[in-house]
Amino acid sequence: MIGLDTNILVRYFTQDNKAEDQKATEVIEKQCSKDNPGFIHDVVLCELVWVLDSCYECPKEVISSTLEKILTTTQFQVAHRNHVWEALQIFRKSKADFSDCLIGVKNSFSGCRRTMSFDKSLKDINHFSVI
Repeated sequence: MIGLDTNILVRYFTQDNKAEDQKATEVIEKQCSKDNPGFIHDVVLCELVWVLDSCYECPKEVISSTLEKILTTTQFQVAHRNHVWEALQIFRKSKADFSDCLIGVKNSFSGCRRTMSFDKSLKDINHFSVI
């Protein structure tokens, strides 16, 4: 198994830098398989969402679809897949950032009754209490 960094995923999904796109595609399509998946840490997914949103101005639907493709592709092994799935569902239905959704889910799985925040976009999410 090999680990995949954010920049590999960005190049693979955006295909906006010919030299790096080709290398990223070769890594993912030739070195990652069902039997030997590429490992994607959930922190990498947070970075990917941030880059797609802030640098590429991708709509939330595109970002959500990209995350779902990653989660359902057998060539990828995602760290804490069940946490990411739950965070993705919350992200799709809320105004919150994906990273905040993942933080709330991970804290909940770690035994937290709730996560305290000043972020008003989190007020309707069960895992959070906004003060």
